[in-house]
Amino acid sequence: MTRPTVLSLLFAPAALLAFAAAPSSAKAAAMQHDHAAAETKAAVPAPKLQAALRQLWHGHVLQTRAYAMAVHAHRDADAKRAADGVVANARQIADAVGGFYGPAAGQRMLQLLAGHWGAVKALTDATDDAAQKKAMTELTANAGEIAKFLSGANPYLPENAVLALLMAHGGHHAAQIRQIMAGDMKAEAETWKQMQAHMDTIADALAGALARQFPAKAA
Repeated sequence: MTRPTVLSLLFAPAALLAFAAAPSSAKAAAMQHDHAAAETKAAVPAPKLQAALRQLWHGHVLQTRAYAMAVHAHRDADAKRAADGVVANARQIADAVGGFYGPAAGQRMLQLLAGHWGAVKALTDATDDAAQKKAMTELTANAGEIAKFLSGANPYLPENAVLALLMAHGGHHAAQIRQIMAGDMKAEAETWKQMQAHMDTIADALAGALARQFPAKAA
C-alpha cells in the first residue's frame, strides 16, 4: 500500500465511517447517491479534502472485495495479501485520526476499525447461518460504536445520520459477500457499482462536516 498523503493524514478522521450492518438500507442509500453527489460537488468547500477521503474509502472496499474473491477461489496467498491490505488501510486511517484529534483518538479509531474488519472477515469466512448471524450482529454493534465516536468528535456529524450511512455500507458488504460466495458475479457487479458510489457519499458527507468544523484547515 502507498503511504497516505499529508492531506489524508490530516483529514482522514472522516474515514472512520467505514462500516457495518443492515442490508435493507443499502439499496436506498445507493439510489440517493447521484443526487447527493451532484449537490456535494458544488457544496463542499474543500475539494482536496474531498478527494483524499474518497481515496481512503475506496481503498477500504477494494481490499475487502479482493479478500472475498480470494476466499471464494480458495487462493490463500491472495486472501492473506488482501487482508494485510485492509489492515494497512485501517492503520492509515487511525494514524490520520491520531494526527488530527490526538493519539488517544487514533488508538480508539484503530480499535473500532479492527472491530469492523473482524466482523466483515467473519462474515466472509462464515460457513453456516449461525456464523453469519453472529458476524452481522457484530457489524451492527460496531456501526453504533463508530457513529457515537464520530458524532462525539465532530458536531456536524449527527449520530443517527452517521449510523444510517454505516448501516448502508454494511448492507453492501453483506450483499457483496453473499453474491461472491454464490458465484453470482452479475449481481455482484451491480452491488459493487453501488458500493463504490456509496464510498463517495460517505466521503463527501465527512468532507463537508470537517470543512465546517475546521474551516482554516480544510482545502
